[in-house]
Amino acid sequence: MGSTSENDHSTGVGRRDLIRRSAALGLLSVPTMSFLVSCASSGGGSEDKAKAGKKTDKNPLAVNETAQMEFVLFDGGFGKEYAEDAVKIYEKNFPGAKVKFAATQKIQSTLQPRFNQGTPPDLIDNSGAEQMDMGVLVGKKQLADLAPLLDAPSYDDPAKKVRDTLRPGIVEMGQFDGDPVWILYYAYTVYGVWYSQKALDSLDATYPETWDEMLAVCAKAKKKGIAGWTYAGKYPYYLPFSLYPMIGKVGGREVLDAIDNLEPNAWKHPAVKTCFEAYYELYKKGYVLKGTPGLDHIQSQTAWAQGKALFLPNGSWVENESANVIPADFDLAVSAPTGIDSSDKMPFGTIWASGGEPFIVPAKAKNTSGGMEQLRIMLSEASSRNFTAKVKSLTAFNGGTDGITLTPGLKSGVAALDKAGDNVVNPRLQDWYVQLQKEQIGVGGLGEMMAGRLTPAEAVTKIQGYADAAAKDSSIKHYKHQ
Repeated sequence: MGSTSENDHSTGVGRRDLIRRSAALGLLSVPTMSFLVSCASSGGGSEDKAKAGKKTDKNPLAVNETAQMEFVLFDGGFGKEYAEDAVKIYEKNFPGAKVKFAATQKIQSTLQPRFNQGTPPDLIDNSGAEQMDMGVLVGKKQLADLAPLLDAPSYDDPAKKVRDTLRPGIVEMGQFDGDPVWILYYAYTVYGVWYSQKALDSLDATYPETWDEMLAVCAKAKKKGIAGWTYAGKYPYYLPFSLYPMIGKVGGREVLDAIDNLEPNAWKHPAVKTCFEAYYELYKKGYVLKGTPGLDHIQSQTAWAQGKALFLPNGSWVENESANVIPADFDLAVSAPTGIDSSDKMPFGTIWASGGEPFIVPAKAKNTSGGMEQLRIMLSEASSRNFTAKVKSLTAFNGGTDGITLTPGLKSGVAALDKAGDNVVNPRLQDWYVQLQKEQIGVGGLGEMMAGRLTPAEAVTKIQGYADAAAKDSSIKHYKHQ
């Protein structure tokens, strides 16, 4: 979900990480067993590594100034121009080095043989429907720890380390167990409740901060023939985009951590029960658009854009994905989830935001320092601004929007992040346990509850059972917050 350009539909850029959200339901092809086997058996020796260059203030990673650097990019919704622009900077800084750049949608099938032979590229945007399995890559020690990059001086300010210029959660997302950081997620997605400011204004309403206020706004909308909410009923794992940060707001981020850690009875925390009951009340009071359980993401977004419903849980890709149906005067906005009341553990503004578009440096690459240097360049303010201007998405760099005319959704997302400050949560279930999150919690639990086929108490019990089964399943690699 975090990676926002992982499929290349005509609807534009800035979209969800389709491989993560859809693999469990069979919506996309996933890495084949041959890749898993090849990684497990990879024993081919790589050619000689590039010798280290001279470490200087301008070359803190000691890049060999004449060694080739090879960069393979996923050619998806974000396109390749932003990467080509960053490559030009690398070539300018190292005029004696040749950069071999390629863009493809066939990441796994193109690169699987090279991992097997021990001759992978130096930098890979591991994204798209053929995304290589991160857990396998990490587990088989196929990736380089990116600590040298993160601890290097940032491109713009030598007094700051690269890690200190990144948005909240980026470093943690690249970790699996312990301190090593295996992945650098370059794009940045804001999840929350999306709405038309124009529609709220027409109701003489403001975005609700408490649940009583939410119900009041929905009641006002219902009198005008407008539903309060809709969502991707066929893919109800969209609901957590607003429900999970609400749980964190109500009970504290430790509740989300316990859920991620598959701790016993984590789903039975009072905050979970309270938030489930709040969402169920939307169903019980008739505030959910009729027919929503049968809608897919495009259909629900279209109905919302047409003014049939006020609120939609989604990610920042929705602005481009729905660009062809959102009216010019829609005044798109996003907010952090509504809470319960003043007793919530975290303040209003607590939001889920996290990285997408995963970049990796293979451990057996010939020029790992070159691959990391290319990422250091991409994490500069200029490269970040270039990316945002061209593809209407934020980057992992905490800035890069000055001087850009932001689209309404992007502007609202930046404002939501500013309001959140340090109150940004990043649930990891969708990264760590795909089937549990999508098929079981999403479809089997939340989807059934919001369709009225389970009570909140029954949904909690069912989902806790799924989590307990996953925790006991020895075939699953388990992760915990450190």
